[in-house]
Amino acid sequence: MAPNRRGIPGLMAAMFTAGFLLASSAHAQTDSALPPVQKSGAVEYLSGGIGLEESTAIKGASRHWPLSLVFSVQAAGKAEFASDVKLEIRDAKGVPVLETTASGPFLLAKLPPGSYSLRATLVGKTLERKVQIKAGSSARVELVWPAGTNQGQS
Repeated sequence: MAPNRRGIPGLMAAMFTAGFLLASSAHAQTDSALPPVQKSGAVEYLSGGIGLEESTAIKGASRHWPLSLVFSVQAAGKAEFASDVKLEIRDAKGVPVLETTASGPFLLAKLPPGSYSLRATLVGKTLERKVQIKAGSSARVELVWPAGTNQGQS
């Protein structure tokens, strides 16, 4: 007696559909965990990362944004995430393109290709960096303040 092969294509199609739906659901959950996109002038950005779900979503989305910033404070041989960082980004001409206060340890920004200077201030201590944004790629900058910077912060 020959095996019934008519059911195999239908089973394969059902398995494919189930896999697709699960992947879509996981993607939708990740997107829904992202903080809202905000706009400052022509620059779209998002900031956050408080909590595992939101930080995981931001890390996953970062490759789709031209600039990814991470804020932390050095503490006992490791870095602890920082928030409430005042950020100013200026273009090559010195014109401010983004001024905001980060609501978490991550900030993603959609900037056009070019050279930018960053000024990030946490509890009165400022770090400065230069960054080059290239078309089709994502630049990541980690800003780490010295130990004790956020002590006494409420």
